Amino acid sequence: MRTTTPPASATLRAALAGPGLLRVPGVYDGISAHVARVAGFEVAFLGGAGVSASRYGVPDLGLVTGSELADAATVAASSFGGPLLVDADTGFGEVLNVTRTVESLERAGAAGIMFEDQVTSKRRCGHLSGKQVVPVEDYVAKLHAARNARRADTVIIARTDSRGPLGIDAAIDRGKTFAAEGADVVFVEAPETRHEIERIADEVTGAALMFNSVAGGRTPEIGEDELEALGYTMVVYPAAMLFPAAQAMADELTTLTGAPSQRIASPRELFETVGMSRWAALEEAGF
Repeated sequence: MRTTTPPASATLRAALAGPGLLRVPGVYDGISAHVARVAGFEVAFLGGAGVSASRYGVPDLGLVTGSELADAATVAASSFGGPLLVDADTGFGEVLNVTRTVESLERAGAAGIMFEDQVTSKRRCGHLSGKQVVPVEDYVAKLHAARNARRADTVIIARTDSRGPLGIDAAIDRGKTFAAEGADVVFVEAPETRHEIERIADEVTGAALMFNSVAGGRTPEIGEDELEALGYTMVVYPAAMLFPAAQAMADELTTLTGAPSQRIASPRELFETVGMSRWAALEEAGF
């Protein structure tokens, strides 16, 4: 009897609907994707910071292009072999750009695609300061475009970065709106207290909930059992391999130089290693 393998998006949806908290490691290149596969993880996440720093040697400031991300996703998806979530930043522009981004990332093998509500021209890592967000209605238009563009029942993750610039109440309101407008998963980035983590889980309903666990980031640590009890659907560890790998490289090279090893254990430290100061100065200068 001939059998067929279900599409990755169907496998992902089954994992999201299954019991327990879905644990998702961050990958950033072929070897990290293979390591996650061999370790037995069901789903992996290709994050913007990892792609920016490891593949292109730049901080996560919106410097990677859509075609560069699609190339990285192709490598990660084929290496991992299972459902891959892809961080597509702002979709690289407006509604038409989002449509093209969905199409290119589906071809690359993405089973889920995450879009955020930051301003494209000022886009930056969710755990850095200085973020700006677009009006809610502008993001909702992009969310609808992403839903309409998909051809493989790809999971759409709606992310809001409004906690920093607008406060937790506005961030929760956006999360609720995104769920009502058809997002499969809602992600409120960078809550800053345990109470905020609890409020998001309690108040944002109608979609699966994603939690982002970033060492050295703005969000306090919280256990997986607690996240599950609160009602979160999945927890993503975007730097679980990235920071240790970078730190191991720095430590190993001290055996050659004899100099003290640099510390790479937070988003800021990683980005400083790949030239954050230079890019921040260029942004400040306006060119």
